[in-house]
Amino acid sequence: MELSTELTQWLLNTDPALRWQVERDLLDADDSVWRATRARVATQGMAAALLAEQDPDGQWAGGAFFPAAGHPSAWQEGQQGQPWTATTWTLYTLCEWGLPADALAGTAEKLAANAHWEYDADLPYWGGEVDVCINAWTLANGTWLNADVAGLVNWFAEHQLSDGGWNCEWESGSVRSSFHSTLNALVALLYREADGHHEEGIAELRRPGEQYLLTRHLLNRAATGQQVAPWATTFNYPFRHRYHVLRALDYFRRSAQLSGTSPDPRLGAAVEIVRVKQQHDGTWLQEDHLAGQEWFPLDVPVGQPSPWLTLYALRVLRWWNERGAVE
Repeated sequence: MELSTELTQWLLNTDPALRWQVERDLLDADDSVWRATRARVATQGMAAALLAEQDPDGQWAGGAFFPAAGHPSAWQEGQQGQPWTATTWTLYTLCEWGLPADALAGTAEKLAANAHWEYDADLPYWGGEVDVCINAWTLANGTWLNADVAGLVNWFAEHQLSDGGWNCEWESGSVRSSFHSTLNALVALLYREADGHHEEGIAELRRPGEQYLLTRHLLNRAATGQQVAPWATTFNYPFRHRYHVLRALDYFRRSAQLSGTSPDPRLGAAVEIVRVKQQHDGTWLQEDHLAGQEWFPLDVPVGQPSPWLTLYALRVLRWWNERGAVE
């Protein structure tokens, strides 16, 4: 896919956390180029700013999933959304940005000693808790930081529902999977598998979850064939816990690259949604923003061209166009 000079420069004139991915995934830069940019993530830009907010005990905002009481970013009565500043959210953001793990040397051990889940403080941090999405982020973060999170792979196997996916509401008795929970679980499991943990049977665990989404064309209810909800086609960054088809397509892109397979044709409708949202200047717009306390904005306001969404969309379309769907 050809990028205009203006679009290329716009994408390159961004934070190192985004720029190295543009260089690698869109511009086919030499490894030495994008790796040098990636090395700057720890010392420049947004990731460096997040690192500066880390507490001496290894946490952020004094809490595992929510800020500690009394912290400036704590969840206040009547506040919209939720705070995104605590440890698990911040770690996962840094992990997504490709921060070298050695920039957080010692953090895994500090969290094992000091972090306690708000759900149940007796649960060890790296053992996760009962929420599918929280356990997904913990699995990815722990894999990245070389913590012992192998038990969470077994947890996902034990909590996979009969339709192939997962649902954070399982504890309340839900037996039907959720688009959001399923994608979050799949993303984390893929991250661990790509890290080299092939012996844990993750590929077999992911396959039913992928089929759950594919049979619905990433969009629709199984029973009616109608779009599940407006959020499925409303693009936002940062993703947080939110599902949308662009994020799902990027997961399937990475899954196919790991396995060396071609795109599944059932992704076609979702790809077309991405394609038609492209603006005349080649960008994609920020369409939503999840309310809540942040350390600082991670992307542009709603209605403006988003470098992050543009990166994700361009590399999904490039993968789809170059590999081709095989019937």
